[in-house]
Amino acid sequence: MAESEHLLITGGAGFIGSHAARRFLSRGWRVAIYDNLSRVGASHAVEWLRSHPDSARLETVVADVRDAERIASAAAQADVILHAAGQTAVTTSVQNPRRDFEDNALGTFNVLEAARASARRPAVIFTSTNKVYGGMADAAVQLDGRRYRYEGLPFGAPENQPLDFHSPYGCSKGAADQYVRDYARIYGLHTIVFRQSCIYGHWQFGAEDQGWLAHFAISAVLDVPITIYGDGMQVRDVLYIDDLVDAFEAVIARREQAAGHIYNVGGGPENVLSLLDLITMLEALRGRPMTVGYGDWRPGDQRVYVSDIRKISREMGWQPKIGVGTGVERLYRWAEENRSLLAQVRQGAMSS
Repeated sequence: MAESEHLLITGGAGFIGSHAARRFLSRGWRVAIYDNLSRVGASHAVEWLRSHPDSARLETVVADVRDAERIASAAAQADVILHAAGQTAVTTSVQNPRRDFEDNALGTFNVLEAARASARRPAVIFTSTNKVYGGMADAAVQLDGRRYRYEGLPFGAPENQPLDFHSPYGCSKGAADQYVRDYARIYGLHTIVFRQSCIYGHWQFGAEDQGWLAHFAISAVLDVPITIYGDGMQVRDVLYIDDLVDAFEAVIARREQAAGHIYNVGGGPENVLSLLDLITMLEALRGRPMTVGYGDWRPGDQRVYVSDIRKISREMGWQPKIGVGTGVERLYRWAEENRSLLAQVRQGAMSS
């Protein structure tokens, strides 16, 4: 990739954004992270980025995607925009749907308009979510041991699964998802949608309402009780962060071919995990039981979600490389090595 290429990452101080920034710095890109630094742990992510050997090519823009003028200015030099900013939790969207709408739907609209106004006509990759499929009421689910599974979707949910925007978060991300897709059709922009499943990995400051896998791992290391909402047998496909960034690279390298496409991106049926499975793995890693409580099911929580990743595999040549066992252990060992930092971050989250 040409050294002159410029990548703008909205939400660049977040979990996904900071990992993408480090990878593309290593590839010789100029990288600008655009973030309002509101999320707990953002300042630590910025420090981590600045420690990168190639951080001389890193620019930090402290701003909000709701600010149309600031995002337009930041996008003017970009060849590619990775749009990873936004509100990320279903529970938060239920509590404050207006802010959720402004962060996700309006923020994405501002990013698209910034790309459309730019003379460079940057490609835009949007980190959407499997929540746009809602509860998937048409997909039969059955209990198989201590896990739920689909009866008729052996490869998982495909991209043509009917949309059902359950929860304000599903609505705001779903609206953004469709705007991103349509800007390729109407304006000819190279826009690409990633409908992502559960992404996890090191340098993830997971919380109870978002980043559940990291939340459980950090709680295990800090010896903090956790609450499972539902029966714990709900299943997700999970994808390690390094594999997600591989997918970004694959699509950016073929952005003209990928323009206008939607891709389900996750671990697929080979990398599924129930909450109870994860508890068992973490208890084995730490050598003693965890303290686990149970609460009611939360709004919009599917019993099963597994991504059908055959389309991106076929068209972009991408496949996950890091299996669940390896990924969970990597995350746990990182949490062990950063116990003091994680305790500090969690204390800050509780007091904010």
